[in-house]
Amino acid sequence: MLCDNLLALRKRRKLTQEQVAGEIGVSRQALSKWETGESVPDVENCIALASFYDVSLDDLVRYASEREGLPIPPRGKHFFGELEIGPKGTVTLPEKALELFSLKPGDCLLLLGDEGSGMALVKKASFLFRMEK
Repeated sequence: MLCDNLLALRKRRKLTQEQVAGEIGVSRQALSKWETGESVPDVENCIALASFYDVSLDDLVRYASEREGLPIPPRGKHFFGELEIGPKGTVTLPEKALELFSLKPGDCLLLLGDEGSGMALVKKASFLFRMEK
């Protein structure tokens, strides 16, 4: 996973191994070995790589694009899986999303929409607070 993520992130940014190695402060050969899985970076280099690519350290080392069906997300962005619309238009939010956003039964969410971009759920209190600024 780590080697696949390192290669995908570098290619997504259209960078050479030399460019990334220079930013992180390692040799091109070390970066090449990390991308091929011959070796793995130490924790400090993983932290530097995650920061450089703006992804979470956890996603850098654990995210599996093949399993998720999407590329590794930027830091703070999440993919919780697919939702199926029930017969009465109901959806069930994944447990991970409920925990991350501290949602519980009775909380009020707003459904926002943009015809060109899609839909989003936002906590009502958070949205109204931002509107007052």
